[in-house]
Amino acid sequence: MKRIQIKEINHHINEQVLIAGFVGSVREGKTMVFLVLRDVTGCVQVTIDKNQTLEIAAAAAALTPDSVILVRGVVRENEYVHLGGIEILAYEITVESVAAPLPIHREEIPATKKKPAVPRSELDVRLDYRWIDLRTEKNQLLFKTQTALVAAMREYLVQKGFIEIHTPKLIAAASESGADVFKVDYFGRDAFLAQSPQFYKQMAMAAGFERIFETGPVFRAEKSYTAKHTTEFTGFDLEVSYIESFRDLMVLEEDILVYALEKVKTAYGEEIEKQFGVPLNVPTKPFPVVTLAELYTALEKEYGYHTPETEDLTTEAEQLSYQWVQKHYGHEFLFITDYGAGKRAFYHMRDENGTPQGYDLIWKGVEITTGAQREHRYEILKRQAREKGLDDDVKFYLEFFKYGCPPHGGFGMGIDRLTMLMTGLHINEAMFLFRSPKRLTP
Repeated sequence: MKRIQIKEINHHINEQVLIAGFVGSVREGKTMVFLVLRDVTGCVQVTIDKNQTLEIAAAAAALTPDSVILVRGVVRENEYVHLGGIEILAYEITVESVAAPLPIHREEIPATKKKPAVPRSELDVRLDYRWIDLRTEKNQLLFKTQTALVAAMREYLVQKGFIEIHTPKLIAAASESGADVFKVDYFGRDAFLAQSPQFYKQMAMAAGFERIFETGPVFRAEKSYTAKHTTEFTGFDLEVSYIESFRDLMVLEEDILVYALEKVKTAYGEEIEKQFGVPLNVPTKPFPVVTLAELYTALEKEYGYHTPETEDLTTEAEQLSYQWVQKHYGHEFLFITDYGAGKRAFYHMRDENGTPQGYDLIWKGVEITTGAQREHRYEILKRQAREKGLDDDVKFYLEFFKYGCPPHGGFGMGIDRLTMLMTGLHINEAMFLFRSPKRLTP
């Protein structure tokens, strides 16, 4: 008999089936033993009649939570069963794996007349046992949502003629500035973990690919301890040739996000709101746009936020920008342009006034993208690298532009940060496995 998933049992009423999963709970009555069995698609009640299968009932009653079993039984409709009005009357149970007492409490256990409440385990403890913590409908919804998001973005770009590439993560020179990278020994010489696929995305433009994207790991050796930072994450990056302006990229990013969020909302919007209490809103186009100077002026006028001496966006201003854009535009997204050259990468194209031709995209007060038109002209790019003291470090990169390269630009988004914002979690709970300066296991 072939195993079916629990979501399929309503198509097999009065039929014999084989299901498998983790034991959620065990309840023993006078004549029956009731199990809740869960797999990645849902839960079902398994009922064992002591009068008919006493030996099986005794074995079932002794099962521990999270033990893994196979169940053969007949699917029956039963209006008194809370889990969808369906149960499985078991005639055979195979115990595949007996679980030891669990070292964590995934959720708070409410008090009963006989027992006090049991608090949920602290997050650091749950992260130590992440594989156990992930065995919940809520946590698995995170990754179903993430799967739908990435699939939709990939689908949109493939329809537009983009080519998917996979760039190396072991590189000979730091991706952008020489700072915030992990150094590794590479057969006796220094190598680095890529903090961005940036240089190789641009190499693809010089190779004539015109439109590319990549989903892959990104490494940042930053000692940051915030709700949105991690030392390793999954990035979704793209690059496009023959753009006229960085504003072409802004339109493209709008289109991708609207398309992808519509797909996610259709598939999981109701479940996300039920499990996380966060409505998933599909944004309208165009997204609001403001210059950095205009935003600082507005924040000082409306919220008393003093404009700092900076060419960049501070964390406080980033957060306040969400209040501002909601108040004035009723929108969750905000494009910010016209950053200072000192805070932008050397490869960003600059206009005649020296202003970098790029933007940041903020969602719910959190930066999700830095995008820009790149400088493709060899001599200008060499000069800009020299200005930041990087000309020796990026010699191999500069070669990409020496033999002809079309105008181009691109951007990247952190998949884990997007998941975090869709669900309202901190980054350490929105990832499969979180990495920080203090966490390298499991």
